[in-house]
Amino acid sequence: MTLKTGGRLLVDALLEQGCDRIFTVPGESFLAVLDALHDTPAIDLVTCRQEGGVTFMACADGKLSGRPGIAFVTRGPGATNAAIGVHVARQDSQPMILCIGDVDRGTRDREAFQEVDFQAMFAPLAKWAARIDDAARIPEYIARAYATAMNGRPGPVVLALPEDMLCDLVEGMPRPRIERPAQDVLISDALEVQELINAAERPVAIVGGAYWNDDAVRMVAQWGETSGIPLVAAFRRQDAVPSSCPVYAGNLGYGPNPALVARVREADLLIVLGARLGEATTDGYALITPDHPGQKLVHIHPDPQELHSVYRTDLALCCDVFEGAAMLDVLARDRGVTHMSGAKAHADYLAWSEPAPREGVTLDLGQCVAAMREALPADSILCNGAGNYSGWWHRYWRYEPGCQLAPTCGAMGYGVPAATAAALRHPDRMVVALAGDGCFLMNGQELATAVQHGASMLVIVVDNGGYGTIRMHQEREYPGRVAATGLANPDFAALARAYGCWSETVTQTQDFAPALARAMAETGVRLLHLKTDIEVITPATTLSRIAGR
Repeated sequence: MTLKTGGRLLVDALLEQGCDRIFTVPGESFLAVLDALHDTPAIDLVTCRQEGGVTFMACADGKLSGRPGIAFVTRGPGATNAAIGVHVARQDSQPMILCIGDVDRGTRDREAFQEVDFQAMFAPLAKWAARIDDAARIPEYIARAYATAMNGRPGPVVLALPEDMLCDLVEGMPRPRIERPAQDVLISDALEVQELINAAERPVAIVGGAYWNDDAVRMVAQWGETSGIPLVAAFRRQDAVPSSCPVYAGNLGYGPNPALVARVREADLLIVLGARLGEATTDGYALITPDHPGQKLVHIHPDPQELHSVYRTDLALCCDVFEGAAMLDVLARDRGVTHMSGAKAHADYLAWSEPAPREGVTLDLGQCVAAMREALPADSILCNGAGNYSGWWHRYWRYEPGCQLAPTCGAMGYGVPAATAAALRHPDRMVVALAGDGCFLMNGQELATAVQHGASMLVIVVDNGGYGTIRMHQEREYPGRVAATGLANPDFAALARAYGCWSETVTQTQDFAPALARAMAETGVRLLHLKTDIEVITPATTLSRIAGR
């Protein structure tokens, strides 16, 4: 073997694992890696404008590709900026590896320039945080990072890379490509689940979450149709099964269908496939309580640490979601009872997700979503951050598998970076970034990244002049006492043009569909600036009604 720098060995190890794209803000702490990437055309190097955008893009790319999204940032300010994406990857159960250029080994523990103890900093956020001090061990660390990020419940790994280590000359060969190990289900466990299903009168399945791929989508939907059990998407997991699935019942989270909430509350058996039953899905652990009296709970999840961790579980299956659903489908066909509630639940979902015009609303977002459903391909990828604006799309858009990028931890600023990653990963598909005015300005600078790298996507900025979600809570808890939630915004259409995007401003409902058609006729990055009234705070209510005025 010939000698190579640690930076070169690191890039070779990433190549062996199938890495074809890296998101970065460059730093002097990993120049040896950048030098190696100069001679590696197989890896697309995406230069971002802020490290939060870097890790948001890597997190989104991890969901889309099924393998860890790769991010490189520098120490100190770069790493602290990047932490938000690590948090999203953790709560979203998405595979990601964040590599941080670090201080020289010889200056460690002196509070050197931009020095941070990254293992201590990221330990609560990442599945594993480590430091590579020996360049010869880079292949070992990269293989373990991939395995850790993908196995069980997927999530983020953080590796600190001392600057001088990356320049060391060593011998080394990358380890073979890591694949996620198979996790089968025992037939005895599956039979026990089927017995519970046969005995239940009102079963409901809650789906979506850890390692949800095309196979899981297909098999869970197939089992749902075979069994007739309603399939309910966990919070921001609406793409877990096709919205056209005849037993799809809609999604839990914020602003769910009251009929669906009642169905879950009245269920005598809950079958949870892949989901964690987090706070948003369970409405603060109140819709489904940790002890859920009167309900039996089956939890199917690939990570043993999730099973029994919060909820009293009557039967826990540690297996791949696809394998679990496949076995249940076989048993449902052979000896199962077909339930009739799935069809009724789907009819309730269809009625709930059909937007009716709202009287007295100048720009009706429900009708905007309806126009998008008519104009955009069904497999369009919708990306959004946090904010009440997302509620219109969560309720009215008909999601298809693999078409939703939305942080379950409620991070603002995610939509534009995620859409950029999606547009680069799937240049043949329509990609839409959704953002509120506050949400957009947290990472809107990544429009420059999208333009620079030739991304084609539509950006919709919903501008109501405020942090709407917080204003809503203010009006509920302290009516009329508004503080810190008003925003003085730029002209977002003009700002987009400054970045090199096509843009228009829309203020009337009837003007949205024509503007959308003009945007669809353009190429590159297109932005529609929608000016709305903060009074119309959700698809179902207003601020005045919340405040009791």
